[in-house]
Amino acid sequence: MSAHGDVDLGHTLAGWTGTALAVAGLSVLGVAVVAVSPPLALIGGGLGVLAGPTTWLLHLAGWGKPSGPRPRGDWPWRVRDLGARRGHPDCLGCRMAGRRPATVTAVRVTVADRVASEVLAEPTRASINS
Repeated sequence: MSAHGDVDLGHTLAGWTGTALAVAGLSVLGVAVVAVSPPLALIGGGLGVLAGPTTWLLHLAGWGKPSGPRPRGDWPWRVRDLGARRGHPDCLGCRMAGRRPATVTAVRVTVADRVASEVLAEPTRASINS
């Protein structure tokens, strides 16, 4: 059992890499502020900005994990997610990449659609009288 109980908090290679890049970028940016160095500030800002796309690309390559419970064998951060090519349900990164898992599509019905269907479903007076 871990310190967090019997749960997987989603520690992944993608997450650790993105976090390391962001921390390195912020550290360089902090040194740049103290040293008043615009070139260091650009490098630190660049590393910070690079953290997001790097994490996203690693997630899409299978080094991230979907949200929700997973089997204990999938908990270690070195385990690659082989289902990442299909996309994860409710995952913004997968939706942005155009990967959508096969799910039931919800149909949006508007008030105008309901009124039109009720009008079409009403029997006509001619059919009632005959």
